[in-house]
Order: sequence, then C-alpha cells, then structure tokens
Amino acid sequence: MASLLEVWSVAIAIERWLFYRRINLSQFSNAQLLEITLTKRLVIIGTVAANAPYIGLLGTVLGIMLTFHTMGTSGTMAVSTIMIGLSLALKATAIGLLVAIPCVVMNNVLRRRVSELLTEYRTQHGTEH
Repeated sequence: MASLLEVWSVAIAIERWLFYRRINLSQFSNAQLLEITLTKRLVIIGTVAANAPYIGLLGTVLGIMLTFHTMGTSGTMAVSTIMIGLSLALKATAIGLLVAIPCVVMNNVLRRRVSELLTEYRTQHGTEH
C-alpha cells in the first residue's frame, strides 16, 4: 500500500513538473483559472505526505500489540522472538517515513513552482492578486 502511494505521488509530481515546464501563461484569462490548473492533483501529494507517517505508526502499534498478545497467550517466549516481532513493527514506521519525506519535498518544490508561475503571470498582466 505504501509503495503504491509513493509511486502514485511520484507519477503526479513528474506530470506536474513537465506540465509546468511547457505551460503557456498567456492562454489564461485570469490568475484564478491559472491557479486552479496549476494546483490540480497537488492535494494528493500533500495528503500522502501528511498521512503516510500515521499509516506507518498504525502498523507499528498493531505490530507491537500483536507481539504483546502473542507473549501473553504463549506464556513463555524467547527474547529473540520478541525482538523480531518488535523490529517488524518498527519497519512500518520506517516505511511510512520513507513515503512521507519524498512526498513533502515534492509537494514543497511543486508548490514553490506554482507560486513562481502565478507571480510571473501577475507581473505580465499587471495584477497584484
């Protein structure tokens, strides 16, 4: 699931970046229409960036709960088995962060480019807002 979200976010980021490189600002009649076009699908990247750590944390909590449940029901458990369960649980957090961090970077870079293009449009058309 996490890798699918990351692939989806990267695909959107690439599409947006290529779109920004070839956009013709003069084809837009006002800044609001331009902004709607420029920000299309950026919310997906931002949402993945914001929620991936929580999804990873949920996996960690569930993994730790499962490890504790197994410890409680089995009566005795080797330390190595406990450590394996806990390490697998922590991998969920790591994966969540590995998805979130690139998405945050992509979102910030793309939002900055949107801001630059809007400023360029407003400068060319003599509008402040």
